Amino acid sequence: MNNISKIENKIISINDSVISALKQMDGHRTKLVFVFDKDKFEGILTIGDIQRAIIRQANLSDPVSAILVKDKIYASENDSLEQIKTVMFKELIDCMPVLNADGEIVDVLFWHDVFTEKVEDNRPKIDLPVVIMAGGKGTRLKPITNVIPKPLVPVGDKTILEVIMDQFEGIGCKKFYMSVNYKADMMEFYLSLLDHKYDIEFFMENKPLGTIGSVSFLKGKITTPFFVSNCDSINEQDYRDVYDYHVNNHNDMTIVTMVKSFKIPYGVIETGEDGLMVSLKEKPEHTYMVNTGVYILNPELIDEIPEGQFFHITHLMEKVKARGGRVGCFPVSEEAWKDMGEWPEYLKMIKVL
Repeated sequence: MNNISKIENKIISINDSVISALKQMDGHRTKLVFVFDKDKFEGILTIGDIQRAIIRQANLSDPVSAILVKDKIYASENDSLEQIKTVMFKELIDCMPVLNADGEIVDVLFWHDVFTEKVEDNRPKIDLPVVIMAGGKGTRLKPITNVIPKPLVPVGDKTILEVIMDQFEGIGCKKFYMSVNYKADMMEFYLSLLDHKYDIEFFMENKPLGTIGSVSFLKGKITTPFFVSNCDSINEQDYRDVYDYHVNNHNDMTIVTMVKSFKIPYGVIETGEDGLMVSLKEKPEHTYMVNTGVYILNPELIDEIPEGQFFHITHLMEKVKARGGRVGCFPVSEEAWKDMGEWPEYLKMIKVL
């Protein structure tokens, strides 16, 4: 097969677990793997396939075969390059296997192979308001936050605040509301000096109001679904996918969650009455969904946040669920989310970026 070197670290067995496929994607910084049953090509598994499977409550310890979508678009060796390019562009396909009559891969074309010139993102933009929660003191990042507020901590040649806002602007979001308190003047001054001017409306949180309490000040200002983001993490996920899920699932609120797995390096024994062994699991792996601090909220939820009172986002989640509302979770992989809440995470983040 031509270009085999391009996919040799992206190959997985159809009998491997879904969580192992997710870890392989993270480990090689890729959003897809090629699934084989021994030497037979079975299909491509993407991060989107895994995300949709998690939303459907799939078991991540199940084999890849349980979630593999078989009706994806693949090219034939009889197709011309122009035909393949047309399909890739129309369907926004990042990777196109080229198959022979026996279903064997004879070539693989990646987006950067066939579109050497810069191609504009033709996916529809979404212009939703974004609320940035930037009022915290960043005590876990002292002593640097004794000097500058956490949103202005540098990540590469930008501050984390700029990285977050640039990501939202990249999908079409223009209007930002920023909850500020600690060193607010410094943040406003810094942003005013930038060549790129963000459309930001600052609002002051004069006393600590929890992780969502200050959003009560925006009553009457936001009339569409809107994003809420903390200011200490970066997520590689295209938030348009999260918005599509939010709308299609008719959620009141959607939480962006990170898939975190822990493997216990021992045999775990479950016991019953009289201390008798019931079962033994050798080195079990447990998977959890971790809150990343990014959300989509419907505008009417602002009315459910008490004015001027300490109120966490978890309180709002419980309130919505108690009245029978829908709180959805959109999963992202572990390596797609970078946190800088504490020094070890920050140092890891800047090394990656």
